[in-house]
Amino acid sequence: MRSSILTLCFAAAVVLGGCSRDNAPAADTAAKPDANVATAAPAEYDSLSYAEPDKVRIKDLALALDVDFDAKEISGSATYDLDWVADDANELVLDTRDLTIEKVVGERSDEKWTDLKYELADADKRLGSKLTIQVPDRNQRVRVTYRTSPEASGLQWLTPAMTEGGKQPFMFSQSQQIHARSWVPLQDTPRVRFTYTAHVTSPKDVMVLMSADNDPKAERDGDYTFAMPQAIPSYLLAIAAGDLVFKPISDRSGVWAEPAMVAKATAEFADTEKMIEATEAMYGPYRWGRYDILVLPPSFPYGGMENPRLTFATPTVIVGDKSLVSLIAHELAHSWAGNLVTFSSPKDQWMNEGITSYVENRIIESLYGKDFAKMEAAIAQNELRKTIGDMEPQAQALAIRPDIHVKAGDTLTEVAYDKGAWFMMFLEHRFGREDFDPFLRGYFDHFAFQSIPTTTFIQYAKDNLLAKHPGKVTEAELDEWIYGQGIPESAPVTKSPQFDAVDTVCKAWLDDGTLPAGDATAKWSTQEWLHFLEGMPETLSHEQLAALDAAYKFTGTPNGEIAMRWYPLTVRSGYPEANDAIAAFLERVGRRKLIMPTYAELVKTPEGLAMAEKVLAQARPGYHPITTGSVDAVIAEAKGDKSVTKPVD
Repeated sequence: MRSSILTLCFAAAVVLGGCSRDNAPAADTAAKPDANVATAAPAEYDSLSYAEPDKVRIKDLALALDVDFDAKEISGSATYDLDWVADDANELVLDTRDLTIEKVVGERSDEKWTDLKYELADADKRLGSKLTIQVPDRNQRVRVTYRTSPEASGLQWLTPAMTEGGKQPFMFSQSQQIHARSWVPLQDTPRVRFTYTAHVTSPKDVMVLMSADNDPKAERDGDYTFAMPQAIPSYLLAIAAGDLVFKPISDRSGVWAEPAMVAKATAEFADTEKMIEATEAMYGPYRWGRYDILVLPPSFPYGGMENPRLTFATPTVIVGDKSLVSLIAHELAHSWAGNLVTFSSPKDQWMNEGITSYVENRIIESLYGKDFAKMEAAIAQNELRKTIGDMEPQAQALAIRPDIHVKAGDTLTEVAYDKGAWFMMFLEHRFGREDFDPFLRGYFDHFAFQSIPTTTFIQYAKDNLLAKHPGKVTEAELDEWIYGQGIPESAPVTKSPQFDAVDTVCKAWLDDGTLPAGDATAKWSTQEWLHFLEGMPETLSHEQLAALDAAYKFTGTPNGEIAMRWYPLTVRSGYPEANDAIAAFLERVGRRKLIMPTYAELVKTPEGLAMAEKVLAQARPGYHPITTGSVDAVIAEAKGDKSVTKPVD
């Protein structure tokens, strides 16, 4: 999942996986050995799931669903084709959240279905409810009939007024990290991969799409069928429904969006096919058939989500100059790192996001040149250097050692994206691309359609990189990068000539108030403007802010990346002239990465806290539940209310 312009981030969070950097930490306690556990947890243990895949696994999922906009619910059934792994297993344990379970049956050998006993446990705030199904005959297929809650954490229901076109309602899912369980009872852990089919009914004027084989020529008739023949983890299960039309980019790629948005989005993402071809040249064939992009309403809480065959993307990156399309490079890169080779637990998030962020940078270099790629890498590295020292020790590591037991509320790594990409750059620097690129391509081929832990990556790297090219990287260096705190001294530093020029301009202005000449900034890219703003001190005087605003019109900017840096600066500095624009921005945009820095600054003063509460009251109907939960938690913390739990992303 991706939330930023390439590698910008506030530190990516903890228990997510996938792609977005918009996430906030899910807890405030450090991961540590659990004194209440008699034996060490297995290396494959997933603290965010009740499922027991070492006993039985879902191989295939068949969905029969109906989308009801009036009731704001999805109802129907999920049928599981099971692989009974353990000889003595006779229970199927599934993850659920706020689901109403209506019936559970198992298919007998005579193809008739019989009722099965089940128990739905009380809900845990983070994990939802454990569904335990008694399967004494170890049936090959089990079916659960259910319906979702209108408040399902993984679904957002928008009224027509909340959409671009304003005529039809809209619904979309966000399953990562553990929200699939709020709309399908599942083994909601990346340890389990399954194929799936779906039959979905909806109002006839609504187009339904899934993370599957969407037909660009499908008729809008309220009756849709889908198939995903490649095995995926649950967090990649996705659905969307609304007033959607298709416009092609190439024979295997195109854009789904509302009619008013589709032309702009297709123009912005016109280089998608070139991105696919560039990645294939480096890391092997694209194995998912089509690569389409669904542009969601502004309430989407992330920048992007790498749902296979159908990337979900925020409209906030459509700014008319392709300066933010690195988001598409990131989500596309997940087709190799994450979707193809998947991390097996939240301990190993870097394997999805870090490798993806590295591949993303290579795609950007291939299409837009080394200077642009260096700016992206430098932004990420500079931000990480500034923030990593404030993180808890465990949060500074790429992965958590197998013998460390973690619980659902523990803080895991926060550096998966940028330290992970930096680690890949370190390996590239030491081994050279002529050896590192074939290694990475071999890694994708060897573990294709598998979910693996960090320990497996380490062993593969030792066997196929370190051993084959001795003397270039030691096992101690590998261990320091993956399990160590901070940034290793061996980290190669990316320098950008463009940023050096920006630094000179920035220093001159801070020293004597001289604004750079117009011709010096006229051709600046978004990345250069971001570096300029990030070079500002914590606060500026009212006169300084007014001068910048008069020269560059930062207040009211349509560029969310600039807004997320400018507005917190104005709040810290006491610049009320920006308040109306801040309120409008926070009410219009639901992408967490863009709005949370401003909320975080607002709540630090009584006046700002009052403004944050007022804005949230206006914005709440259009926010995704994940966004609402994040803002609620920030406001509650500022008010000393410890009863509000941060959402698990």
